[in-house]
Amino acid sequence: MLHLGKFNTLRALRETSVGVFLGDDEGNDVLLPNKYVPRTLAIGDDIDVFLYTDSEDRVIATTLTPKIKRNEFARLQVVSVTRVGAFLDWGLEKDLLVPYREQLRPMEVGRWYTVFLYLDHETDRLVASSRLNRFLDTGRPNLDEGQEVPLLAYESTELGINVIINNRYKGLVYANEIFQHVYPGDRLTGYIKQVREDNRVDVSLQKPGYENVEANTERILAALDQQRGFLPLHDKSDPDEIYRLLEMSKKTFKKAVGALFKDRKIVIKEDGIYRV
Repeated sequence: MLHLGKFNTLRALRETSVGVFLGDDEGNDVLLPNKYVPRTLAIGDDIDVFLYTDSEDRVIATTLTPKIKRNEFARLQVVSVTRVGAFLDWGLEKDLLVPYREQLRPMEVGRWYTVFLYLDHETDRLVASSRLNRFLDTGRPNLDEGQEVPLLAYESTELGINVIINNRYKGLVYANEIFQHVYPGDRLTGYIKQVREDNRVDVSLQKPGYENVEANTERILAALDQQRGFLPLHDKSDPDEIYRLLEMSKKTFKKAVGALFKDRKIVIKEDGIYRV
């Protein structure tokens, strides 16, 4: 079976003037145009290709990697708006359609939007939607406290940054716990803080427990090496100055400095810390 919007492993069946036809075990075939045919591909070889439909709604294969795949979220840029909807650049020759009914707000050319790609079973076409809540799992999240998870930042709020966890759940990273620049569309690694009774998920960008301290000691040592072994930071330093130099909170800084001092890797003086 051919899977639109996904990578498929298919076998090279026959060559034509326009490309190579690939097939699956069920007798289905699809064209891989000449421009995408690797020089080393021989009849009988298997090849991984992405399947989508061209401007005439014919299924076609490509060796290009799109910026989004079926049943995934990604942040894409609008390249045109027509009477049928907005079209996004997703890295393939044919742009990706967001019908007007699937736009949370009217889309504008040049702007970026976080969207979900799905197969419209009524038309058998791949389309995108910015109505994200329809595609997020609202059930009890299958997540554990402390679990490392992939994140997609998609929306800034007064509380912090809304993120998509595991390409499935909605989560929140609180603003007072963000010690790096995060923008919508950024892909990050996060850690589950807690799953609330209402199924909302709190996420941290910092590793929990000692692992977080260890990671930040390495960051401080790297910064010391870059600054010839000295940083003008200490217990009384302004939190903003610590964030500017190290992108971490003052609380985290103090824990990491304590660990480094205990291991005799730094010396603490009135004007700052020195690398041993």
